[in-house]
Amino acid sequence: MTNRPFDHHRQAALALLNQCPKLSHKEAGFCGHVCVADVLSDRQRDWLIQLLSRHGLPTLAEGDA
Repeated sequence: MTNRPFDHHRQAALALLNQCPKLSHKEAGFCGHVCVADVLSDRQRDWLIQLLSRHGLPTLAEGDA
């Protein structure tokens, strides 16, 4: 896996779902929502970035959401 930031929040959420089998039910549900969301609120974007960091994945590129 590269350390290059994800270009879009949907890519980031799918990576979490596909590569992190130990997500909590709440985290997985959130990622499912993010996969279909057109835009994210600031709080949603912040939590997605926290989840990516917690699970060792690259961050989200600036400007996405």
